[in-house]
Amino acid sequence: MLTKSIVMLDFETTGLSPDMGDRITEVAALRIADGVIVDRFVSLVNCGVRIPSFITGLTGITQAMVDGAPPARDVVPQLLAFIGTDALSAHNASFDEKFLRAESGRLAMTPAHGGTVCSLKLSRRVFPHFGSYKLGQLGSRLGIAFRGTAHRAEADAEVAAEVLLHIGRHIASAYGIREVDPALLVSVNRLAAAKVPAFLQKHSSQAAPV
Repeated sequence: MLTKSIVMLDFETTGLSPDMGDRITEVAALRIADGVIVDRFVSLVNCGVRIPSFITGLTGITQAMVDGAPPARDVVPQLLAFIGTDALSAHNASFDEKFLRAESGRLAMTPAHGGTVCSLKLSRRVFPHFGSYKLGQLGSRLGIAFRGTAHRAEADAEVAAEVLLHIGRHIASAYGIREVDPALLVSVNRLAAAKVPAFLQKHSSQAAPV
């Protein structure tokens, strides 16, 4: 299950929009393969901007922490090299991907990841009757505990990775699909929740026999 690599990404940022001048303050990228986290890239990031007080209150990331961190011009190329051409995942992936592309663009670089899976959208499609899909509440519903501080990149990425693995195991067991790969998850992401069961049943029936 999830034998092909996928990288779970989480950014902490100064705000919601890179188009409004917001920048990244911390990144965690966890590579998942063969059903486990096998590698990780984690770093605070100095983007040379002021950290709003409400962000420090939410994340615990202070101005002094980012002022002493490696600059974005060093961190972002390392991050892109770490991700490579693997598929990318994030909880509310459109948020993290837009920051990834914005920070890369500042350095005249382009991400090369092979497809994007949003674990938030995926959760809505696979578990349509859950009341909340916020990462903390979703993790609690699935029995996944934070091992670090919520709203820090590595802790959030770890929970999101476990959510993705839980979904993969659920799909594998519920539909008898031996290999749940990123391409399948991308396809499920694009469907309305009501169409997911029939799609996965058809996929299972068309899979090569053991």
